Amino acid sequence: MKIVIIKYNAGNIQSVSFALQRIGIQPVITNVTADITNADKVIFPGVGEASTTMQYLKEKKLDLVIKNLKQPVLGICLGMQLMCSHSEEGNTSCIGIFNQNVKKFEPKLKVPHMGWNNIFNLKEGLFNKNIENKYAYFVHSYYAELGEDTAATTNYIIPFSAALQKENFYATQFHPEKSGDVGAEILQNFIKIKI
Repeated sequence: MKIVIIKYNAGNIQSVSFALQRIGIQPVITNVTADITNADKVIFPGVGEASTTMQYLKEKKLDLVIKNLKQPVLGICLGMQLMCSHSEEGNTSCIGIFNQNVKKFEPKLKVPHMGWNNIFNLKEGLFNKNIENKYAYFVHSYYAELGEDTAATTNYIIPFSAALQKENFYATQFHPEKSGDVGAEILQNFIKIKI
């Protein structure tokens, strides 16, 4: 099975690669369109700023590549936010896979939201019942609203989408690669998805 991690100007690619290696997967890290489109599964990670990252994706036409993928795709953190319609970060039009808006947390509590938080109201796909209410690791200042594509919920200041799912596209706001055994189980669930 060929698992590709999309290489672009956003961080945490190596930590995702190491997490996959820990569960017995040797991923390919690439920005070559043919390698991405021919993969069995694609992971779109990200740590960074939405507007500059989206500009880079458009320059390389990776935004269109991602949107047109037919195999299972997993977006992580900024990757998830860029799969939404719009982000308040830099007033950015995003890829538009999920019909969700990404908003900045009101600073009623500490922002960024950083650390462990429970995930609940889980949908099948990435999740199974034993993950309900377990804790995952978050680091972010922007969040996707709740909506029809919400696949998991977390509460910090307000309830928001901890994960999204639509057709062959899956995404997590939290970092499964930094979420210990729970994150490893979620990555294994993604590897097992059949479409």
